[in-house]
Amino acid sequence: MLGNIFMKLSTNFTVAVHTLLCVLHFQKTDKVTSDFIAASTNMNPVIIRKILGKMHKAGLVETRVGVGGSTLLKSADKITLLDIYKAVSDESDDERSVFNFHANPNDECPVGSKIHAALDKPLENGQKALEAELEKTSLSDLENVIVGRASVGD
Repeated sequence: MLGNIFMKLSTNFTVAVHTLLCVLHFQKTDKVTSDFIAASTNMNPVIIRKILGKMHKAGLVETRVGVGGSTLLKSADKITLLDIYKAVSDESDDERSVFNFHANPNDECPVGSKIHAALDKPLENGQKALEAELEKTSLSDLENVIVGRASVGD
């Protein structure tokens, strides 16, 4: 079920995860710049800089302008996928949802007038389930998969 929910998330989330994994993986051996990360993600460096800005605002990375390069501000085992999801989201905790409800259902229609009553609670529960699942996985867990110390689900 969560696989289907992930398809609705903005690509900014997965690019942000990829970005932080690059920082974690290479920060001790390389200058991890937006161009460096862009080469790994195949994304425009401008997009990477915007994502790094959001990660910085969330207290997850430090980026040195001029000198260049980013480093994690927190231990990788203290950064969860939920932290990253919240950092790239432009909504507050109360507004954030993977589900975009269509605007202005027809109040004159028997379905349109009741669609929120029918869907709001299941969608809220789905959002809570997604966030609970994201909170279970740390950046360190993902790095362990990348370097071959673990497999998905360990």
